[in-house]
Amino acid sequence: MSELPDRDRRTLLAATAAALAAPALTGLAGCEAKIPASYGGEWVGAQHERGHRLRDGGRTLAEPTVHKRAGVIVVGAGIAGLSCARRLGLAGIDDVHVFDLEDAAGGNSRAHRMGGMACPLGAHYLPVPGDDAAELIGLLESLGLRRSEGGRAVWDERHLCHSPQERLFIDGHWHDGLLPPIAALPESQRDATLAQYRRFAELVSLAGPTGSFALPTARAAWTPAMQALDGVTFARWLDDQGITAPPLRWYLDYCCRDDYGAGAAQVSAWAGLHYFASRHGFHAPGDDTRDARARDDGVLTWPEGNAWLAQRLATPLSGRLHDGCVALALEEGRHEVTLDLWNAKAQRTERWIAAHAVLATPLFISARVLRTPPAALQAAVAGMRHAPWLVANLQLSDALVDQPGAPPSWDNVLYGSSTLGYVDAMHQATRPYPGPTVLTVYWALGGDNEAQLIAQRKRLLEQPWQAWSQAVVQTLVGAHPDLPDKLVRMDLMRYGHAMSIPLPGVRGNPALAALASGSGRMQFAHADLSGYSVFEEAFFHGNAAARRIAARLKRGD
Repeated sequence: MSELPDRDRRTLLAATAAALAAPALTGLAGCEAKIPASYGGEWVGAQHERGHRLRDGGRTLAEPTVHKRAGVIVVGAGIAGLSCARRLGLAGIDDVHVFDLEDAAGGNSRAHRMGGMACPLGAHYLPVPGDDAAELIGLLESLGLRRSEGGRAVWDERHLCHSPQERLFIDGHWHDGLLPPIAALPESQRDATLAQYRRFAELVSLAGPTGSFALPTARAAWTPAMQALDGVTFARWLDDQGITAPPLRWYLDYCCRDDYGAGAAQVSAWAGLHYFASRHGFHAPGDDTRDARARDDGVLTWPEGNAWLAQRLATPLSGRLHDGCVALALEEGRHEVTLDLWNAKAQRTERWIAAHAVLATPLFISARVLRTPPAALQAAVAGMRHAPWLVANLQLSDALVDQPGAPPSWDNVLYGSSTLGYVDAMHQATRPYPGPTVLTVYWALGGDNEAQLIAQRKRLLEQPWQAWSQAVVQTLVGAHPDLPDKLVRMDLMRYGHAMSIPLPGVRGNPALAALASGSGRMQFAHADLSGYSVFEEAFFHGNAAARRIAARLKRGD
């Protein structure tokens, strides 16, 4: 976890006060019931102390005593870095070394195990990609997940999310799907809410066919209309469109927190519409029609989440993947690049020299690592904010007693909750009866404004495991009163800067476009270049950086 953004003391005090005044957001104050901590657990996964070495003056370490050479060095073993190394290997460039400060590759797509069961520490699914994601389709086909028969895509159903896929707990019952059902609402809200469901579906449909929405977003047209959408918050745009029904606004805010880490009051209107228009649209209740361009809304998932993919990207690297290494300083010269790093395992400073380098790290980290950050990088970082996240894995001794309604699903969301609900790690198992499992709870802490974001990041670092674990349980007991008696252990993973929030102006920032088309010996490759963080964007930028390097090497540069 990196440090708090630079702000003066008065801003930080105001931010902390704002969070303390919002117990529903923090989940750590104002709880009516106290849950006894009769279960074990700990913080896992993140080595934020290593990251703070760079922030706290790591460049003052002694001169490196170990010097090594490589063809290409990649800093960051998240999806962007791993996909970059893979693409270079496919181009015949195998002297590629990848470095990461954590003890396992994958970035936000890493895994954990509890009670012999795999579970995710971060990203846990991949929507079936559309035709725009050609590179990603190539990866999935190489892994045997997809094949073509008669010009039609066929997916290995073992890796598609099993049914039932998702459900919502509202008004004491579970309901299929995540959009609040009209029948579960107070009668006085039903007609107006249904009308607004249909109105929003129409707005998404009108936005989608223009070609301005695609995954990856670099393949979409960027028009003045898109620039205008990028200039206002999604919440403001919804207000202007008359989309005010509380159930719909809750759902749209949930979608923003799910993909972007912050609510509709922070993300841009472009991002809010992109969530739907770049994939399978938005369909009001009773509307089963899908136009010819609508994409399959299937989901690929595994007990360990996207770590299944990350592990397969990392395996071919073997001895060329170096974990526990903190990049301290990268300098680009005329004929080579030089990287100084701290090897935490060997407890020494090393210097690596290569013909080319890739910074596959969040842009604000890249700005610190580079001895001379370019103006475009400084401009991009100035306009970006990153959302903190908490991921909780709950090991249960037995299946939970369920409330009436829809049966247990892969994704289980509680209406009005400050969390994003939970996924069941054993949902993909084929066992004939329920039993012990691991539930993974996701908590996006970006909030509705920058003050909440700053305070939540501070609290995430400072509050003990006991406080956060009990807050997690408190969010679930309304739907699962027997959970405390079946909870064996809870391991928590905290991300101080998990993902870039697509604030107004971020997607259309020309600085990002400049960084994404680098021409020197040092390339950038990270989902931050798209202004938000999903697997598809990280994979695209990793491949794009590799193609630029391969082209330079082919020319003899």
